Amino acid sequence: MEQSVTTRDLYNALRDRLALEWMAGEAGGHRSLGNVEDGPTLAGPLNFIHPNSIQVIGRAEAEFLDGMPADGRREAVLRLFEIAPAAVVLADGVGPDALLMAQAEATSTPLLRTPFPIGELLEHLQYYSSIALASASPARRVPRGAGDGGADHRRRGGRQERARARAHLARQPPDRRRCRHVLAHRSGHHQRYLPTRLQDFLEVRGLGIVNIRAMFGDSAIKRNKYLRLIVRLRRMTDAELATVDRLSGCHDNRPVLGLQVPEVTIPVAPGRNMAILVETAVRNHMLKLKGYDASAAFIETQREAVIGDLGDED
Repeated sequence: MEQSVTTRDLYNALRDRLALEWMAGEAGGHRSLGNVEDGPTLAGPLNFIHPNSIQVIGRAEAEFLDGMPADGRREAVLRLFEIAPAAVVLADGVGPDALLMAQAEATSTPLLRTPFPIGELLEHLQYYSSIALASASPARRVPRGAGDGGADHRRRGGRQERARARAHLARQPPDRRRCRHVLAHRSGHHQRYLPTRLQDFLEVRGLGIVNIRAMFGDSAIKRNKYLRLIVRLRRMTDAELATVDRLSGCHDNRPVLGLQVPEVTIPVAPGRNMAILVETAVRNHMLKLKGYDASAAFIETQREAVIGDLGDED
């Protein structure tokens, strides 16, 4: 399910932070901002060839338009609103003239204004898009009885996500601090994904409902988390268990929203402590990210031992 975020949503979210003024075209507040996967950016400086969903006019763009002949400038402004952007934002304190105001009203195109410089404005808009416009996957339900393992996980120092029944995943674009796309788990991103009456509660078989926040404190709750590993718990037949590589285990990649996420499969059986096994899988994955592979190290030690034994025989 994909989220639909409108220009009014953006205005309400950033109004105070950017001192936004809604100058004209309020009737177009319902316009959708689209999706970050629709193009390279949500917002950018005035561009007629590859239009941004939000067209930004800073001081340089305003001077460019003002330097055009009257007919050319009018044609450019008409073209700007024919593209039907979700919004036109004036930055650097640039003020709208009569033509911009008239066309915004005539086409019901939101015309916003901020005193912030264009560079800072774009940073705020791109950050907002990475949170609010990331394409969302369908909610995924936690298997029955998973609360038992969750309680054990919390007792061992782990954190509890706010939603046990569903997890909301979203693809986020790279920013200056990351060189690749990431997936973020945002439990309770909007009230429609997590009603307040459900948050903080966990079902533990035999105990009933427990309140994680009341039991372990605020530090036990984490609202956002990047998805870097999927641990799949699966019942296997004896025949399936026989096919499992006993050195390297069951490792694969699962496509999620166009990204490949590492996945490890752990066989489920009576008496196995799932919380400890999941924690072990996570720690092993962290070691691999640092360049250490236990199975490769084990094979190497055995190879060296065999070579040493052969040398002793000689």
